[in-house]
Amino acid sequence: MPLYKTITVNNATTLYIWKIEESEANLAAPIELTDHCQNRFNGMKSEMHRKGFLSIRHLLKEAGYTDFDLRYDEAGKPHLKDGNFISITHSHQFTGIIVSKTDEVGVDIEMQRDKILKIAHKFTPIEEYKTIANVAALMQKLTIVWGAKESLYKIYAQKGLSFLHHINVKDFTFAEEQTTAEILYQGHSSLYNVQFIEFEGFTCVYAIKKASL
Repeated sequence: MPLYKTITVNNATTLYIWKIEESEANLAAPIELTDHCQNRFNGMKSEMHRKGFLSIRHLLKEAGYTDFDLRYDEAGKPHLKDGNFISITHSHQFTGIIVSKTDEVGVDIEMQRDKILKIAHKFTPIEEYKTIANVAALMQKLTIVWGAKESLYKIYAQKGLSFLHHINVKDFTFAEEQTTAEILYQGHSSLYNVQFIEFEGFTCVYAIKKASL
């Protein structure tokens, strides 16, 4: 199954998700890579990573681009040559990209795992979640918070930015499927709209930077 889901976030922004079910050969056959990306691909030892890399190029095609339209800056942040904004994510059998003509965007897909309970104190004030008695619900919520912070980090792309100390995600209910977040770093504040969806044991979170006042 190639394209798994397409979400029109707004008139200028679209999210594309791919479920990797093809062989590496089938994914590679129609794709042409730049020399830089071919070298990156050749250096990948994991088949899962190679298939994820190729499926992202299929998502680029869905959005009207090729690998030759994509470049990475010194921080590893992806950019499109036409000036549109893009963010990329890969987790196991799912990959995703979000493209916007007008706003900085970030996306993250995470597998829902109880491992997140052990590392939660490293990225969010865990005392804020003491009222959640159900372990499954706590895992679900923490995965969303982690995904939100990953998405914001991809937008901001500044060394030294701390998930725990500099990124705050406003509390939310699962039914809302959205929230807001703020980055406060080196005296500067920026605000973001955050939305999330869940499917097949995975969580996808995507963020859009709000325009400055």
